[in-house]
Amino acid sequence: MGIDTVLWSKLVTGMTLGFHAIFATLGVGIPLMISLAEFIGIRKKDLHYILMAKRWSRGFVISVAVGVVTGTAISLQLSLVWPNFMKLAGNVIALPLFMEVFAFFFEAIFLGIYLYTWERFKNPMMHWLLTIPVVVGAGMSAVFITTVNGFMNQPGGFTFEGGQFTAVDPVQAMLSTATFSKVFHVLSSAYLTGAALLAGVAAFAILRKGVSVYHKKALKLMMAVVLLFSLVNTLAGDVSAKFLAEHQPEKLAAAEWHFETESGADLIFLGWLNAEHEIIGALHLPKFLSFLAFGDFNAEVTGLNEFPIDEQPSLVVHYFFDLMATIGFLFLGISFLYFLFVFWKKRNELNKWILRMIALGAPLAFLGVELGWFYAELGRQPWIIRGYMRVEEAATTSPSVRILFFFFLLLYIVLGTVSVLVLRRMFYNNPAEVEMETWTQRASDKSTLKGEHT
Repeated sequence: MGIDTVLWSKLVTGMTLGFHAIFATLGVGIPLMISLAEFIGIRKKDLHYILMAKRWSRGFVISVAVGVVTGTAISLQLSLVWPNFMKLAGNVIALPLFMEVFAFFFEAIFLGIYLYTWERFKNPMMHWLLTIPVVVGAGMSAVFITTVNGFMNQPGGFTFEGGQFTAVDPVQAMLSTATFSKVFHVLSSAYLTGAALLAGVAAFAILRKGVSVYHKKALKLMMAVVLLFSLVNTLAGDVSAKFLAEHQPEKLAAAEWHFETESGADLIFLGWLNAEHEIIGALHLPKFLSFLAFGDFNAEVTGLNEFPIDEQPSLVVHYFFDLMATIGFLFLGISFLYFLFVFWKKRNELNKWILRMIALGAPLAFLGVELGWFYAELGRQPWIIRGYMRVEEAATTSPSVRILFFFFLLLYIVLGTVSVLVLRRMFYNNPAEVEMETWTQRASDKSTLKGEHT
């Protein structure tokens, strides 16, 4: 097999996953924000929160539409680009792939009902209840597809005979030792990213147009969610690190440039390597890697040199890991600072510097998601199914994969451009303040007509 086709196979799938991750993350995270806003609006009888749910649900539909296209592209590429992988593992991952599609249909049905039944119920809580299956369906869609990734990292639920997976138990394969930590991390980061995006939009609007009641309320609500899920995501990262230390020590060692097995191992932050793999210019946190891995500052951490060279992940994952973790802690710090200023009456939580940091947090959140996924995928290599099939064994040998790359590149450019134009048309030309006035006037007119009729 020519290495060229393997490289192009990696490029086309990496590009697709990178693009899909943006919309998949929104697809999981935004429904919870819509549900929260509508619930608070109903409980407080506050039209600002109801309007948030309305506007956010409109934008959410766009992310769902694009997510469907890119998700379909991934399914297509599994067969076209990784035929040997599907030949070996297709009978194992078929169930979670089917369940993921089922979860999406479940979500889409209730989303359609939700969108077309605004103000159709006498009791508005009935309409809010429709958000629950949307939130659950979106979350379960992420759960099922993440179990496939968990299986690829910790394969199980089968007997390996004659180069084939036999006696397959798909449920056991889905519930591998990697599943819990991966699902926990994926869901918490999706909810954090969804809240960070909406908080960033509100902060940007205040910076650009000045303070409005709508955006002030949206910002405070979303920053509360950011603070909550920053804490949850930190816990999820800790769970993931301890899983790696026990089950994939080579992946953790590559991420931390930890070459020799030792007790009381230092945590290495940034830096670079010379030709002899000596670490230069890095920040060393004494014994913190041992604590991160096992909750014990003196625990022994396995070094990368314990593994064959041809089974070691790329050392570039060190930067992915460090930047992903840094972004996570930045959100924790920014959200804590925001609420410190909220409760500290002498300070203004809407000062320009905090608003700029929150606005910058929106793209940083997506960068964190991308870095996390690329760390997860590159950190598993050279394996596509850890211990059973290497990446070069799984990839197609067809030179047509190059054409496929440019075809999908064009598709994603078109989808990305159309998404931006449609969202801009939806919201830029229809400011929340104007819509709020129109909506309030309409509600007032209805009340007047009702009174006259009575």
